[in-house]
Amino acid sequence: MATMEECRSALDKLSDNLAGARGDVRAAAALDRSLSCHITDLDVTFPGRLRNGRIEVLGAEPGPPRSKAQIRLAMKGDDLVALVAGELNFAKAWASGRVRLEAGIRDLLRLRTLL
Repeated sequence: MATMEECRSALDKLSDNLAGARGDVRAAAALDRSLSCHITDLDVTFPGRLRNGRIEVLGAEPGPPRSKAQIRLAMKGDDLVALVAGELNFAKAWASGRVRLEAGIRDLLRLRTLL
């Protein structure tokens, strides 16, 4: 089971990957939205903001998200680490229910290029 530190590190790496992206991926990541990532097996939420093509993590909170972010992710810690490492395909994990992504329809349409 991934630790809280490993999950935080994975989110930082994901942010770096988004910041270095080009083309359609860069455009999709250029949203300015509140974001939360709930790590279900640790029962911890990393609230943050997707801004300027980066994820700004604003700490860690015990339990599920306290407020409804515009983009909401939920998954096990091992799945987050595997996604960022390129060992788990996001679209397949989302389709199988291993990863939950909730957002408004416009955001989902923009984010689909990241999948």
